[in-house]
Amino acid sequence: MGFTIGGIRDIRSGTRRRGRSSECTTAVAEFTGLWGWDVVAGARAAAGACSCGRADCGAPGAHPLEFAPLVPAGATLDEVTKTWGEFPGAAVMLPVGRAFDVIEVAEAAGRNALVRLERMGLPLGPVTATPDGRAQFFVAPGAAAELTDLLYRMGWDDPSALDLRGLGPGAFITAPPSDRGGLGPVRWLRPPALDSATRPPAARLLLGTLAYVAHRSRA
Repeated sequence: MGFTIGGIRDIRSGTRRRGRSSECTTAVAEFTGLWGWDVVAGARAAAGACSCGRADCGAPGAHPLEFAPLVPAGATLDEVTKTWGEFPGAAVMLPVGRAFDVIEVAEAAGRNALVRLERMGLPLGPVTATPDGRAQFFVAPGAAAELTDLLYRMGWDDPSALDLRGLGPGAFITAPPSDRGGLGPVRWLRPPALDSATRPPAARLLLGTLAYVAHRSRA
């Protein structure tokens, strides 16, 4: 790891004085230094226009900047500060499929499932809520590729009928506290912790509950 939890607390105290840009730098430092995640700078959107400058952008404010380098897991605080300082205002984005995959459902279903999973005492990783109404559950890598087969073995034929999908290699998610697509900030429903961020649970442990709640919500 590039630095300690104590170091993160020192950064947070300075963040309150320096505003949103430092808040994102602090988040990047946590993600790389504490949780072992890669991070990349992403575009921002305002009034429907993307900061990437492309008039035909298919995902305004919701994709990595093509020219931004990856900030690797384990980057030191100095490395994070130097790299992120070159992209002021950039969104914080996480590559999926390396340290974790993501199972995404409608936010209402995700919140209900999260309560059930916590009551059952099942292992859980981080969970985010996006401003467009989605809940994203971090699970062990490989889940996206196995999702259809896992659901089929549990008696569910079609993930799309559940409004449930897996995100794997090649996908990127916007991380808190960044804005996504000009719609508002992404928030933590369950923030990362040492026992979950570095070892997200196998998808099969969560999937039955997620599918059941998603099915009831759509019904």
